[in-house]
Amino acid sequence: MTTTNQFIDGQQTAIDLYNEELRTMTMIIEILGTNGANVPTPRTFPAKGDKPSRTVYEQKAYAHMGGIFPVEFKITHDDHNNAYPVGKYELAGSSFKVNQYGQLELDRFGMALTPYADFADKKAS
Repeated sequence: MTTTNQFIDGQQTAIDLYNEELRTMTMIIEILGTNGANVPTPRTFPAKGDKPSRTVYEQKAYAHMGGIFPVEFKITHDDHNNAYPVGKYELAGSSFKVNQYGQLELDRFGMALTPYADFADKKAS
């Protein structure tokens, strides 16, 4: 989210302050192409009862959580064609839900990434 700082009588506007706050809250998720890390790996769950076996595809991703190094985690896809290309992303707003206790949490079955705008803007120039 890139904005220009606008000042009115020497003060930042409320919109710029809000955008600046959002920018600092963004968690960057990165898909790396090193050693095929972006290629999803199949994982098959055996048939159980009436349910047939099921294959999902796990893709490695790295979350920049404020530490020195990003943290590796896996994103699960139902189809290997849904894997994210190499690049930087941020969590989409639809990735969150309110649980039965009224608390905000990550929807582990509905997590979605959107391209990270600041990275895309810098890459294009």
